[in-house]
Amino acid sequence: MLADRYPFYLANRPRQPNEDLPVVDKFSGEVVTRVALSSAADVEEAIAAAVRAAEPMRKLPPHARQAILEHCVRRFRERAEELALILCVEAGKPLRDARGEVTRLIETFKAAAEEAVRGGGEVLDLEVSARAEGYRGFTRRVPVGPVSLITPFNFPLNLVAHKVAPAIAAGCPFILKPSDRTPVSAMVLAEVLAETNLPAGAFSVVTPRLADIGPLIEDERLMLLSFTGSEKVGWELKARAGRKKVVLELGGNAACVVDKEPGAPLEAIADRVALGAFFQSGQSCISVQRVLVHTTHYEALKALLVARARALRAGNPRDEATTLGPMIDEPAARRLEGWIHSAVARGARVLTGGGRQGALLEATVLEGVPTDEPLHTEEAFGPVVLLESFESFTDALRRVNAGRFGLQAGLFTNDLSRAMRAWDDLEVGGVVVGDVPSFRVDTMPYGGVKSSGLGREGVKYAIEDMTEIRLLVLKQGPSRDD
Repeated sequence: MLADRYPFYLANRPRQPNEDLPVVDKFSGEVVTRVALSSAADVEEAIAAAVRAAEPMRKLPPHARQAILEHCVRRFRERAEELALILCVEAGKPLRDARGEVTRLIETFKAAAEEAVRGGGEVLDLEVSARAEGYRGFTRRVPVGPVSLITPFNFPLNLVAHKVAPAIAAGCPFILKPSDRTPVSAMVLAEVLAETNLPAGAFSVVTPRLADIGPLIEDERLMLLSFTGSEKVGWELKARAGRKKVVLELGGNAACVVDKEPGAPLEAIADRVALGAFFQSGQSCISVQRVLVHTTHYEALKALLVARARALRAGNPRDEATTLGPMIDEPAARRLEGWIHSAVARGARVLTGGGRQGALLEATVLEGVPTDEPLHTEEAFGPVVLLESFESFTDALRRVNAGRFGLQAGLFTNDLSRAMRAWDDLEVGGVVVGDVPSFRVDTMPYGGVKSSGLGREGVKYAIEDMTEIRLLVLKQGPSRDD
């Protein structure tokens, strides 16, 4: 069960000055616990502590960073069911999905532990011209220094892990600001970090009011801002961040193309599309939102997908049989319900779903949605998927590229030339062939182009952003005989 109250963490230590941040059970709507709220002074103290910790973190040997991450892996395994229940309550995730996220948390920290001791440098042959004879170059990666991390509500553990674990592996002190709708997961993670011998001030996990987060974005002592969240907020933060590095993982409007020769049975494709569209109520940046199906298979795949949407069991996420939980809150569900009504008013057809009870929105499949409707142009971030048919593969790729987002795309085809063409032509951060765009392994480079963001996550790639190359050049003198 959840504790009655949780502290925030300032310079590695818990602080409980108040109980001012209520945490709501996303299914019942009841306040189930409270978290301490951080003040503007706490944010300033966290930054100052991170600055003091920069040198000790930089000097922490790679094997010591690895040991810290391995301790976390062990403790997360021991507390796995507790963490899953927290996700179930504060994020509304069905238990099966919550357990899956805990597994990914563990995998992400394991990957970071492995990367912590790999380093990453080169020996450079600089003798590219006569004037450079006798010179050799060497590079190594060094931590950028204190970093600021801001995470969203939809993956309160694993998206935190994708920032925190690489920061530790890279040797960067960090200040984490989790979503105020799902702060408990991050506080449990901080509790585990507090058991380690991280240098004093190496981490803070704070919960300030929106009016007090400015220094986490603008303070020049912080050398990198890594933000995952909405498109609008992300680009606004970048504009305020000044000279620091900025990594943005923002929204998506993921499309999946089912070609004339899809290379997989339609039943299997329908299974994957349904999972990609309705997993954790569609609240994922790479949730399947648009499915473009060749006319040959359109009617058959439509019937299969509708059947799978209807088979989902909506309800209390604590019930092991529940496969569709609530959205993060009722306003989010009302917003998406309004988009459905808007599309229907202009000729779209609801094939199944569309109903809402509180924050629970039914798994919804539509066709005929006008291309200028919000359901087609914006990020739905809910359990809604749109179907449309195509005849020309070229036209299908053009439609995928037509929007302003570009996170990931999926393609079912057995034609290698078409797979390579999609990789060449689609304006996205990643193309997944033989599966839906919702596929992600936590070690792969993950991020988008256009309005979907800037930079890449994935443990190795996040470490690259949190470090910079330092060059050493040696001029060899003439050799001497002993």
